[in-house]
Amino acid sequence: MNVTADGLRFPDGFLWGASTAAHQIEGNNVNSDWWHMEHEAGTTIAEPSGDAADSYHRWREDMDLLAQLGFTDYRFSIEWARIEPAPGHFSTAEIAHYRRMVDGAIARGLRPMVTLHHFTVPRWFAEGGGWSADGAADLFERYVRATAPIIGTGVRHVCTINEPNMIAVAGAVRKLGAEAPPALGTPLPDKATTDALIQAHHRARVAVKAISADIQVGWSIANQVYQALPGAEAATAAYAHPREDIFIEAARDDDWIGVQSYTRTRIGPDGPIPAPDGVERTLIGWEFYPQAVGHALRHTAEIIGDVPLIVTENGIATDDDTRRIDYTTGALREVAAALEDGLDIHGYLHWSALDNYEWGSYKPTFGLIAVDPDTFERTPKPSAAWLGDLGRTRVLPRAV
Repeated sequence: MNVTADGLRFPDGFLWGASTAAHQIEGNNVNSDWWHMEHEAGTTIAEPSGDAADSYHRWREDMDLLAQLGFTDYRFSIEWARIEPAPGHFSTAEIAHYRRMVDGAIARGLRPMVTLHHFTVPRWFAEGGGWSADGAADLFERYVRATAPIIGTGVRHVCTINEPNMIAVAGAVRKLGAEAPPALGTPLPDKATTDALIQAHHRARVAVKAISADIQVGWSIANQVYQALPGAEAATAAYAHPREDIFIEAARDDDWIGVQSYTRTRIGPDGPIPAPDGVERTLIGWEFYPQAVGHALRHTAEIIGDVPLIVTENGIATDDDTRRIDYTTGALREVAAALEDGLDIHGYLHWSALDNYEWGSYKPTFGLIAVDPDTFERTPKPSAAWLGDLGRTRVLPRAV
């Protein structure tokens, strides 16, 4: 981290961009487990994804905007349910579609980070038992091998699985009879799902390296910033390990690890406690706490050692864009401070590039770019221009 007269300069080559997920922006992902859950009788999911942001067709426009705004990196996911809509049947057309996205990003000067699995799976995989079924890791590895035409050239970073700890928590919720992913931190993740995800990640890492040894492989963890109240240090460590730390530990042989952070979770002797009365909350109900990413980076580095860190998600659900800028400014100061302290951080990717489908509702707006739900017109918010300009200069002004 270089200190200039103007402020703090992020390193050359630092990834500077935004993230999205296929199901949340593409629309009409009809072969996925989530589409099925959205439409089955008696669903508890409040709102279906439908057309989402129609990014399946409008990805060029999305990439044009990000490049014009000043971003140099774009993290997007490819959809397993489209690529393998039936067991062992791989769609040449869908593989070509995602390859066009990779080529399109490169042509616009956006370095693509490709996520292979971002929460949704093919319906056939879910109906066969999902991640807790025998052979789940084999099926995921087979899918990863099939992505070779997409990621084999021009892709430097591949994320195998997004937030496996939240997938394991969702697995426990399903066994309890619920559908939608729960609030961060509850309940105890499903052990069989945890074991399968870790195995699948390790197998996928080998498969990706076989496609190209030059690809840098990692996965991203939902960092919940567990903060112990006085006297609850042991309880906090015990609470955190199966929900977060075991997944960080599984990445010790990776090329990088993704740190994803939004708020904090305070832990007392009996578990999580609510945020203090009167604190500012986001549209999703979380405490406004931009310091979270700094805690998450330091905690991850403490566990994982020398593996490089990338902030693969960080942002805020708000309809007040000035608060998005305030939140992101605070978060970036935390990233800068961690860099100054010697942490090996390789990038910052904001969540999200677009206002999108937030797993049951379009109301929580995380996007740098607004999307009209009827016309799909894209309108960059002031925060997008502000963050893109920072990407051009790589200089974060010091706090006044």
